[in-house]
Amino acid sequence: MTTAALTVDPYAERPSAASIRFLYALNPLAKLLAPVPAIVVLIFVRDVATPVAFIAVAYVLLLVGVSFTRRLAGILFVALPVAVAAIGTGFSLWTDAARVDGTAIIWQIGSWTLYAGAVETGFSTALRIAAIVSLTLIAGLSMTGPDLVRATVQQLRVPYRIGYTALAAFRFVPRFGHELDVIRQAHRVRGSHGGRGPFSAIARWFGYIVPLLAGAIRHAERVALAMDARAFGAYPDRTERHLVPWRVRDTVFVIAFWIASAAILVAFRPFS
Repeated sequence: MTTAALTVDPYAERPSAASIRFLYALNPLAKLLAPVPAIVVLIFVRDVATPVAFIAVAYVLLLVGVSFTRRLAGILFVALPVAVAAIGTGFSLWTDAARVDGTAIIWQIGSWTLYAGAVETGFSTALRIAAIVSLTLIAGLSMTGPDLVRATVQQLRVPYRIGYTALAAFRFVPRFGHELDVIRQAHRVRGSHGGRGPFSAIARWFGYIVPLLAGAIRHAERVALAMDARAFGAYPDRTERHLVPWRVRDTVFVIAFWIASAAILVAFRPFS
C-alpha cells in the first residue's frame, strides 16, 4: 500500500496550540484600539511611576495572553531592559546640567557633574519609550498582517481593492524568503561566489539580486492573473472567505483596558 504525499502550502496560515491564549482570539482592531489612549498619554508624562505601571500591565497581558516563547522572553526580559538601560544612561548624560543643578550630585569628574535630576529625566524618557513599545507588542505579537487587513475591510469599511492589495503584499514577504533560500542553495551547488570575507559576501549578495527580482516579477504576474481571474475590482463588494468578527469580548477588552489606564492615571497623577 502506498501513501499519497500531501503538499502543504508553506505560506498558508495554520492554527496552532498557542491560539487558545485569549489575545489570539481577539479582533486585531480591539488590540490596536485599547492601548491608544495610554500611548498618547505616555508621550506627555514626565514621571517614572506611570510608565512603569503601564509596562507592568503590558507584561501581564503578554505573559498571560500570548504563547510564551524564546522570542517573547528575549524581547521582554533582555531586549527591553537593555534598551532602557542604554537609552536612560544616554539621556542622563545628555541632559542639560543647568536645568537640574538644584538636585543631588551623583557623580562628579572635574568640572563635569551628573545630577540626580538628569538621571531621573533620562530614565523617565527611556521608560516612556519602553512602555509605548510594550503596549504595541500586545497587538504585534498576537495578530497577523492578513487578519489586520481583513478586519479593516470588514469593520472599518476600507475598500477591498486597497485591503486585499495590502494582503497580497504581505504574502510577498515569506515568498521572497523562500525564493532567496532556493537561490542560495543553487549557488552553493554550483560553487558560485565562494570564499570568505566582506568582498565575497558582497559578491554573493549581488549574485542574488537578479534572480530574486526575476522570481518576484514572475510571482507578481501570477498574483495579478489570479486576481483578474477572480474579477478583482469588478464589483464594489466581495464575499469574505475568512471572517474576523467584532465580538462582545472585544468590546469588553477595550473598555477594561481603558478603565485600567484611567485608574493608573488617577493613582499616580502624572500631570499634577
